[in-house]
Amino acid sequence: MSSFTSPPNIQVFNTRVWEIVRQVPPGQVTSYGQIAAMIPPPQGMDPKSYDAFVARWVGAAMAACPQDVPWQRVINSQGKLSLRPGAEQQRQLLEAEGVEFNERGRVDLKKFGWQGPPADWLRLRALFPPPGFAK
Repeated sequence: MSSFTSPPNIQVFNTRVWEIVRQVPPGQVTSYGQIAAMIPPPQGMDPKSYDAFVARWVGAAMAACPQDVPWQRVINSQGKLSLRPGAEQQRQLLEAEGVEFNERGRVDLKKFGWQGPPADWLRLRALFPPPGFAK
């Protein structure tokens, strides 16, 4: 098991997360895991250990994000909002952008899921292409 329960450099990691989330356009959503998959593991951390922690790290980054980050566009991989303070506001913001929720409170990721930033943008930042949401 890894000793990395938080990113080795929290500020660098959080800044990368926020930079990615700023690319998500209005009316689309992404997941914590999709963002996590774009960021390479820190040097010295094996990929399996990284995979076990990174989505939580993304969640922590989003909990601390600056005001200019569209935090409402990050939801869980099931298309649901995470149960926490602010979830009702998140839903209202997404609905104002045209994102629809079904009767079970889920977003159709095939319809509203973001496919990620352009390949050139990713390459310039040494990020991985995200796994897309199946259309």
